[in-house]
Amino acid sequence: MAQETENGTSEAGDIVAKACLLGGFSESVEAKSIISSLTEVHGDVVSTEVTMQRFLVIMNRYQEQPHLLDPHLDWMVNMLLELIRSEKSPPLLVHLSFKFLYIICKVRGYKVFMQLLPHEVADVHPLLDLLIRQDPKDSETWETRYMLLLWLSMACLIPFDLFRLDGNLESGGGHARESTMDRILAIAKSYLVVSDTPRDAASVLVSKFMTRPDVKQKRLGDFLDWSLTTLSQTDDQSVTDIMVLDGILQSLAKLFKHGKRDDLLSYAPTVLHCLEQKHLSESNQATLRKLGVKLTQRLGLTFLKPRLASWRYQRGSRSLAANLSMSQSSAVPVSPKVDTQEMDEDYDIPEDVETVIEHLLVGLKDKETIVRWSAAKGVGRVTGRLPKELADEVVGSVLDCFSFQETDNAWHGGCLALAELGRRGLLVPSRLTDVVPLIIKSLTYEEKRGACSVGSNVRDAACYVCWSFARAYEPKELLPFVTQISSALLITAVFDRDVNCRRAASAAFQENVGRQGTFPYGIDIVTAADYYAVGNLNNCYLNISVYIARFSEYTKTLIDHLVEMKINHWDSVIRELATKALHNLTPQAPEYIASTVLPQLLPMAMGIDLHSRHGAILACAEITHALYKIGLPTNRGVVDIISSECVEGLKNIHQTIHDRKQYRGYGGELMRPAVCCLIEKLSLSKMPFKGDPVIGGWQWLIDDTIKNLHLVSSGALDNIMAAVVSALTALCEEYYQTEPGQADAEVQNVLISQYTAGLQSPQMFTRCGSALALGALPTSFIHSKMKQILEGLRQMCAVSQEEHNFTEARRDAVRAIAQVCVKAGVSSDGCPDSTLCSANLSEVYEVLLNSMKDYTTDSRGDVGAWVREAAMTSLMDVTVLVSSGAPEILSPDLVRQMMCCLAQQASEKIDRYRAHAGNIFLRLLHFTDPVVPHIPHQEELLTIFPLETRTTLNWKAPSQAFQYITRLLGLSHYQYHTLLGLTVSVGGITESTVQYSSQSLFEHLREIQNDGAALTQFADTLLSIFRDNLRNDRVSIPLLKMLNQMLANNCFEIFTTQENHSFCVELLTLCKEIKKSKHIPKLRACITVFCGLIQFQGDVRNKVLTQLLMLLCHSFPVIRKTTASQMYEMLLTYDDVIQPETLDDVMTSLSDTNWESDLATVRTHRNQICDWLGLPRPVVTKSPVA
Repeated sequence: MAQETENGTSEAGDIVAKACLLGGFSESVEAKSIISSLTEVHGDVVSTEVTMQRFLVIMNRYQEQPHLLDPHLDWMVNMLLELIRSEKSPPLLVHLSFKFLYIICKVRGYKVFMQLLPHEVADVHPLLDLLIRQDPKDSETWETRYMLLLWLSMACLIPFDLFRLDGNLESGGGHARESTMDRILAIAKSYLVVSDTPRDAASVLVSKFMTRPDVKQKRLGDFLDWSLTTLSQTDDQSVTDIMVLDGILQSLAKLFKHGKRDDLLSYAPTVLHCLEQKHLSESNQATLRKLGVKLTQRLGLTFLKPRLASWRYQRGSRSLAANLSMSQSSAVPVSPKVDTQEMDEDYDIPEDVETVIEHLLVGLKDKETIVRWSAAKGVGRVTGRLPKELADEVVGSVLDCFSFQETDNAWHGGCLALAELGRRGLLVPSRLTDVVPLIIKSLTYEEKRGACSVGSNVRDAACYVCWSFARAYEPKELLPFVTQISSALLITAVFDRDVNCRRAASAAFQENVGRQGTFPYGIDIVTAADYYAVGNLNNCYLNISVYIARFSEYTKTLIDHLVEMKINHWDSVIRELATKALHNLTPQAPEYIASTVLPQLLPMAMGIDLHSRHGAILACAEITHALYKIGLPTNRGVVDIISSECVEGLKNIHQTIHDRKQYRGYGGELMRPAVCCLIEKLSLSKMPFKGDPVIGGWQWLIDDTIKNLHLVSSGALDNIMAAVVSALTALCEEYYQTEPGQADAEVQNVLISQYTAGLQSPQMFTRCGSALALGALPTSFIHSKMKQILEGLRQMCAVSQEEHNFTEARRDAVRAIAQVCVKAGVSSDGCPDSTLCSANLSEVYEVLLNSMKDYTTDSRGDVGAWVREAAMTSLMDVTVLVSSGAPEILSPDLVRQMMCCLAQQASEKIDRYRAHAGNIFLRLLHFTDPVVPHIPHQEELLTIFPLETRTTLNWKAPSQAFQYITRLLGLSHYQYHTLLGLTVSVGGITESTVQYSSQSLFEHLREIQNDGAALTQFADTLLSIFRDNLRNDRVSIPLLKMLNQMLANNCFEIFTTQENHSFCVELLTLCKEIKKSKHIPKLRACITVFCGLIQFQGDVRNKVLTQLLMLLCHSFPVIRKTTASQMYEMLLTYDDVIQPETLDDVMTSLSDTNWESDLATVRTHRNQICDWLGLPRPVVTKSPVA
């Protein structure tokens, strides 16, 4: 079986891998058909949009693997160019073809794509003419201009002097025509200053065009003059100027990249001087700063001769396979021989290079990543052309970024620069002693800023440095630093707060394991701490760290990092995880923890810094408990493992914090749960403090925290309550027992009296804490006090439910009742003051069943649902307990009430509580250890809900739940409660719930449509619900809405054949009571039911009409208007209600009268309708309306 599971997992992994990796351009046929259809769809806007979107979807799939398109680019480009070149193609089709070309170009990248564009001599003039005809301000056709400029960038590379294309420049009118060279240059200049994407293509055009031999000779100087003049005349304050600067800087950067050094060297100082005057590093535009850095590095490379530095470090083999094969053999890698004769010659370095390097180093500290990244690459490129001494100075300047006076930006830029230098072999091994310690610091760099921290980018970049070093250096060079680097990478991979950093460190560690082969236990660790494993923070701290700590090289390093960096972390989640990790790591180095770490933590636990104190207290608690577990097998106590000073220090923590008044305020919200955790763990560790005054101090803290819970912020409340309850349980079990299983009677009386009194506190959260405390007391404390505890909890539940307050306290009391019962156990003839028995079982069930009817609402909504949820869980726990221990005391009536209440909750509208009720219903139904007795209709229920529904039925999905629950309507015991729950679902406002619940209900009604007895029983149940909830708006309004749907769907058609059927008579009587309400939604729902009742025969019809006519003169105008509208629709639907000769008059009066005008006017029209219908006019009575 295990083998099958392993195979299944492996196959699933392969499927995922294949799904993420495309094998080829599988949509080539569809792409061809789409391009072919352009001639047909270009005239229709909708078809064009649909076609383009589909093509975009296809192409975007290949954004990460664009090379798969290469075999297909030729035919795609040729098909589109054919449409563009065709004289029959209208402008719309041409523009559409260019849009498709742009989509392909965007995915594949312009550098590769532009090589596919034709570059014949014959293309130059048509391209120029087409470009001139374009409107640069047309926002719909920018793709056309972009592609034309790229195309021109290729066409202008023809290997002929451009003057040969000019012919005779003298025009017929005696005016000289513009030369081709000037036309191209004018177009390039005009598009360099536009505000859209063609600007980028124009810069490419400049870089290709200006580097032609004939153009650079005649126009390069003029173009640079124009560029620098434009540069100096603009600033970065307006959007237009920013776009102009962007275009100019892009073009200059590309020009100095692609141009020959000899051609550009004479211009470089001027350009650099102009660039310095612009002070781009002070601009607030990140793009301009990035382009400034890019241009600066290109100028620096122009100043320096393009040579390969002879001093650079050269690794013999960059191939991973070759590296692994060499590591298996004793062969020494041979570095490739390079002719260094020219490189070793001395040469002068221009002074401007110093300026360039200075600007690049400033760029490393820029606030934007894109600028720092460009500067780092520039530092690497320029340093590669410098002599060794100057290069070393640059490295030294880069290392200055790693000062604690510098910001996180400087650290990040420094890491990027070091990675680039290392990758290029420019960081000689002798410098590693300076560099590695800085990288180790960077791997844990974090700086708190307000409520958060910065530094994740620094740590990520430091991982990149380690990754690049793995590829750049021979294993022997990094061997002295292996322990430092491997430990630091593992610490980041396992303990970093950011998932990106953990994954980057994992990747860097894996790269080092593969390329260096010197990391201890590398393969084992890489397998355990891979990309996916480190994605879960809890898994990293609690599991992976334990696995890594098995290897002695890493054990102490991991523990030390947690103590020094993580238990004082600003994020409380990290602090708590760190302490749990220390608990798990303690078995790996118990002596080190006991002798070194714990003494180190104790001063921190009483220190000044709040976060350090919080983390240290939790760490002391977790470590002590872990040491206790370690000593258990050999019967050694904690006091035998740790020093007496540590024991005393642990005991004094509470008193020190109390004396310093550190339990108050915001700090108290951290200190109270931390010390409660300490109390719990020290109690569980059986510390020898019994009878010591510190126990009284601990008890004071627990009681004071419960008493002052109302002063705690809502975010910390749950955590504090959980900590207090856990501490109380452990404290009572360890220190308040005279002998095992026997509570100290004095303490027992005091605590139970105190907490039962707390149930009557005016502070709600004190009631919550007291209830939870009673539920947390151990079994020995409940013995002989169960009656007092249950009575206190029952009374609080009953009183607060009547007064509709203290909802959260009621919820916790209901939970506590079940906890007390489970701890006390069950015995059929036991004492009611010590155990659950026949004498007190009905009382417990009464409280829990009443809590199932808690529908308290406030500004937060249906808060009673919290109580109902707790009551359901408690009922299940108590029922399972009684069924297992004493099923004979469980009466059929109690089980029936419980199952009916669960059925009601399982058919209600809130998904979460419906699911909770449904799952408990099925668990009790299918419980077999032993079977729950006396479940009504158990055989039928097992048919409706087979065993597999426990796992397959999704109760939260209305589409699944209601088709099952409505089948309970056919079971007499469940009909009332199920219909009551369905009422609020069918008459609710959530669309999906209303849809599926009403659909399932009507299916049931259709099944019993011809069964008079079943339908009558259903109708009687419906009337009973209406009667019982007449004044309950939560039920009555949805019930009226549901009745309206039933009447509209002719669900009671069988009753309409009898005159004055009892169902409609009783329903009319109940609706008359509703009519007295002042609640407008209720009245509106009642009107629709009145209109539905008109379908019944006999005297009831006239009575319904009379009620509607009375509502036409209701005191609320909106009700009068609604009644008239509903009556109009009713008469359209049931045309046999009144005589045909008066029908038109009545309907005209209903539709034309302004029923919102004054009552005297409205009454006249109403009385006229009464006369037409032959009904007596209603008489106004003086009696007050109920």
